[in-house]
Amino acid sequence: MARPPGNTRLKAARVAAGYHSQQALADALKVGVRQVRRWESDAPPWPQPEVGQALTRALGQNLESLGFTPPGGAHDDRGRRTVLTATAAAVGLAAVPTQAVAMQPASVAEDFEAVTRSHRRLYWSVAPATLHPAAISHATLGCALLPQTAGQTLKRTAAALAETWLLAGRIEFFDLRDAARAQQTLLRALQAAGEANDPLLGSAVLAHTAFIPAWVGDREAAVERMVAARTYARRGPAPAELLAWLDAVEAECETRCGHTRTALHLIGHAEGVLEAGNNHDVPEWLDWFSPVRLAAFKGNTQLKAGHVPQARETLLGVLEALAPAEEKQRTVILGDLAAVEAAASDPEAACGYAIRALDQLERTWYAMGMDRVREVRRALAPHQHERCVRDLDDRLYGWSTTVSALAR
Repeated sequence: MARPPGNTRLKAARVAAGYHSQQALADALKVGVRQVRRWESDAPPWPQPEVGQALTRALGQNLESLGFTPPGGAHDDRGRRTVLTATAAAVGLAAVPTQAVAMQPASVAEDFEAVTRSHRRLYWSVAPATLHPAAISHATLGCALLPQTAGQTLKRTAAALAETWLLAGRIEFFDLRDAARAQQTLLRALQAAGEANDPLLGSAVLAHTAFIPAWVGDREAAVERMVAARTYARRGPAPAELLAWLDAVEAECETRCGHTRTALHLIGHAEGVLEAGNNHDVPEWLDWFSPVRLAAFKGNTQLKAGHVPQARETLLGVLEALAPAEEKQRTVILGDLAAVEAAASDPEAACGYAIRALDQLERTWYAMGMDRVREVRRALAPHQHERCVRDLDDRLYGWSTTVSALAR
């Protein structure tokens, strides 16, 4: 028989908070590991007040959101019903008594998945400030539906909910530059992936959480999260594309933390993984990665490593290979090419690429792309009196660009 999943919400929150074993959390709370094991069981006992407060401080959620049922609270045969309603409470929905819940038909999963699928496609063209509220509303609906589902319907709905939370977290981090909010949203994505018992989706969520500490140079935290992401991927079976993407994410984290040699080794490994391939199915949601995207990671790392001619060659190949729909990625590549030319002491070429990036940003906003342009402008400080740099400033600080940047 399959082993019961236990309290997946507490497990997910523990891993997301950096406690990668039950012993690590037990040590942090000064309790026995046996106590943590009981909390992560199918019927977790309500913690004592002082320990409960320490647990919520350590993991950043209240006890109901961590899968605990208050003493005297409602129970039913499914056991997890109150755990599921905790997420609804976390986003402002009133919990419905379990005995009053009407079960949804199996078709609800298909309908909920259809909207999730649409949001996934819309991400590449719709303004993030427009799509984000829709994704959050859809996730709120999913939280309300989960307590009304069971079996495969619950599993499919929970997986779609996890993907929706992941999309919202991606927008918050990459587009809206709100790392603190993204951290909490990605935790909810991980918890929903746990409800769905989907280790590959859990791996993707954990890898995204690694970006958050890497962006501020916290290599230790980023590496720990990547270890967790790879652990989940091993429970797969994971397709070559996911394994290569994990290498690419870790390479990006290492690059951000100044370890470009390690990053280039990881990218070389990812290239080998993609070339070897395997027969495992690629999840539909893995639409943010491809060989071209891996080459984009490589070009940026070569640039940061000071391999300017190699970076130029790699990035020009990426720019040519990008599909027309990959507008957001195009701004990043143009920004990196601008940085290549700035490093090569060619301010006119650098400004040309930067202005092309700004043209693209006016059509499709992407905070990562604007960050690249601003980095280039800082690199061009020694040339700031040249005409091409002043022309770039006129575009960078024009009314439309400045207002758009501040509005987001």
